[in-house]
Amino acid sequence: MKIALLGYGRMGKTIEKIALQRGHEIVLKVDENTKDYDISTADVAIDFSIPSVAFNNITNCFKNNVPVVCGTTGWLDKYNEAIEICNSNKGAFIYASNFSLGVNIFFELNEQLAKMMKNLGQYNISMEEIHHTKKLDAPSGTAITLAEGIINNTSKKDWALNVTNDKDVIPIIAKRIPDVPGTHSVEYTSEVDTIDIKHTAHNRQGFALGAVIASEWLCDKQGVFSMKDVLGLK
Repeated sequence: MKIALLGYGRMGKTIEKIALQRGHEIVLKVDENTKDYDISTADVAIDFSIPSVAFNNITNCFKNNVPVVCGTTGWLDKYNEAIEICNSNKGAFIYASNFSLGVNIFFELNEQLAKMMKNLGQYNISMEEIHHTKKLDAPSGTAITLAEGIINNTSKKDWALNVTNDKDVIPIIAKRIPDVPGTHSVEYTSEVDTIDIKHTAHNRQGFALGAVIASEWLCDKQGVFSMKDVLGLK
């Protein structure tokens, strides 16, 4: 499989290493200094760029009939527009706030726990996420996905960064600490006990491996998919 890397920072370099180990070829590496490039040489593109360029990267792939896997967060105000362009060009697309296989299992666990806690109003829900200091957005896309999983399965209406006094809103504490790949926790607290679930990434390899596996799965398909499709969780 011929892969284009859109974004060649630390994640892009880790994806490159794993893709080569799995027998794939990197035919294009795009970073902030790359001006003109031919995306059509690739069988699939993997975007781990920055929010300001992700939308253009993704839609360029659709227009050139190149399936694209995107892990860039912070651009989702244009997500619906991207989906329209994907569908009109009969493209193929997977967006995930986190491609780690373990995190996607954690997403499922989070939703199941939320369903069980739905009618237990004595519990207050809170979340915390910790990332490295170079993480551009806060809260993380992963934290937002977790919050949405709770909102979709409980009476909670929204999430808010840091502390909130609104019982209908889930507070998310975002911390930035050097060299932390990513830690996410969800906590249900009552006067008598606490239930919490937590995922801790030890390095970036899990994120990169999941992105490559998603690319392998997407390569010959058409449509808009998620990691639930890739992992057979639907």
